[in-house]
Parts: sequence; structure tokens; C-alpha cells
Amino acid sequence: MRLVWQFVAVAVVAFVGGQGLAAVEDTPLLQLAIGVPTAVLAVLVYGWVVRRTERRPATEVALEGAPLAIGRGTLIGVALFAMVMTNLFASGYYEVDGLGSVTGSLGLFGFMAAAAVTEELMFRGVLFRIAEERIGTWIALALTGALFGLVHLLNPNASLWGATAIAIEAGGMLTAAYVATRKLWVPIGVHFGWNFAAGGIFSTEVSGNNTAQGLLDSATSGPKLVTGGDFGPEGSVYSVLFCVLATVAFMWLAYRRGHVVPRGRRAARTEGTATLPR
Repeated sequence: MRLVWQFVAVAVVAFVGGQGLAAVEDTPLLQLAIGVPTAVLAVLVYGWVVRRTERRPATEVALEGAPLAIGRGTLIGVALFAMVMTNLFASGYYEVDGLGSVTGSLGLFGFMAAAAVTEELMFRGVLFRIAEERIGTWIALALTGALFGLVHLLNPNASLWGATAIAIEAGGMLTAAYVATRKLWVPIGVHFGWNFAAGGIFSTEVSGNNTAQGLLDSATSGPKLVTGGDFGPEGSVYSVLFCVLATVAFMWLAYRRGHVVPRGRRAARTEGTATLPR
């Protein structure tokens, strides 16, 4: 039952915040004003419901070191997406015509903050963490990653390939970031940095969502396998490649730290981390 209570608690915040963001989608500064508090509230609600249902402090969202971890994750996310766009630009599939909308970028900052935080809390903080306790890191990673990809089939310009790419990229990379750190701050930062770079900086579609214009006035065209088509660059083979490499790096770090839970051996719930021998 703890899985249900925790997931529902965060989902309610996500739903209410999402409704508020949708209501002001044409007013970027109000999106910023709603999105950031939604992200903060979601973390507070998650910490509260974990304490109530598991009788332990929610160490995975402990505030100590959080700003640095979020900043580090954000830089990783932005850098990874910039690598994708650099390759598209060099191939002639991405063009920049000048500046786009600064206020639009600010609105996307709030929108992406709310989305990144609530999705990480639900999928990595609740679903993956609890599943991992019973079936181990690798199977839980595969199952929750596939589920994360399937959810993106609900987006306006979704495609089966796009959902598969999301499952590989985000489902793998963001889960690996959590396993490596046993905190949710780095995956939240990576998720936010990637999404904000996509929409807020490079003005591309984000998971087929008809994203508003961001900082750059730009256009993407070319083969769907390379550019991602209407789904956006997350459906690009470049995104899959760079995110798989990041996943490998995070899982290597997780192994070094003894954070990978084999099937049949439970993670230590009291610390929110694995306690396997190094």
C-alpha cells in the first residue's frame, strides 16, 4: 500500500500543478510562478508521505548537498542535449535564425521544473525504488523504464519509436543516476537540464508536446531517425547514443559504490540506499 499512497500523493500535486500550468500556458511568467512552487511542494509532499508510510526519514530528498547535486545534474542534462543539437547542426538538420522568446524560455523553466521533479519522484522515487527492493536493480530499471516510455505515448505527437527512445534514454539514464547517487537530486537535475535545453534553449519539441518557443528562433528538418521528426530530438539516434553512454557511466559509478541490488536481496529501506559490500 505504501507504493499506492506515495504515488498518489505526488500524482495529485502533479495533476493540480499541471492544470494550473495549462490554464496559464499563454502567460509565461505565470507558468514560472506556478511551476517552481509545484516542484517544491511535490518534494515536500513526497518527504511527508514517505515518513508516514515507511517510518523513516526520506534521505533520498535530504536537503544537505541538494543545490550542488541539482546543479551538477542540470549541467549534465544541458551538456548531453547540446551534444545532440551540435551534431544536428553540423549535419545541416538544425538552423538558428536568431533570438526567440526570453519570456517563453522563462515559462518553460517553470513548466520543466514541475515536470522533472514530479516525474522523478513518481518513477524513480516511488516505482523504481520500491520495485528494486523486491526484484533487484536491473529488472526494476528495465520495467520502470519501459513504463516511463509507454506513458509518453499519450503525448500529442507520440510515436512507438519515440516512446522506445524515451524508455532507453530517460528510463535508463535517469534511473542509473539515482542508483549511482541514491539521491533524487541528480536525476531531477539531469531531467530538468535535458528538457529545458530542448524547449527553453534550443526551441525544439519535447517528447512530442507542441512545446512553445524558447530562447532561440530555430527550425529542425531532415530524416526522422536523425532529427526525431514531430516527436523532437529525443527521438533522434544521437539522443539514444549519448544517453546510453551516460547510463553506462552512471551504472559503472553505481557498481564502484556498491549500489547495485541483485535480484533477491533487498535494499536498505531505512537509508533509501543499497548496502551491498564494496
